[in-house]
Amino acid sequence: MNNIFTHHPKSIGESYFKHFIKSLKFSLILLFLSFKALVHALLPFLYKTAVSDKLITLSINLKKRKDQFNEEN
Repeated sequence: MNNIFTHHPKSIGESYFKHFIKSLKFSLILLFLSFKALVHALLPFLYKTAVSDKLITLSINLKKRKDQFNEEN
């Protein structure tokens, strides 16, 4: 029987807790970026490219992580 809590983490080569920590970190970064986007909406002269720059960096890092896992398997 597949454990619904560990199936996905195992499928990408991580333990439940390692995946939890990485996902939590990603979630907090996105939460912080949403705050910056809100500030930018109200005050467009602030954080002009901060959110988009960080999203590009996050995307690149996630792609590298995915590619690395695919190479190992």
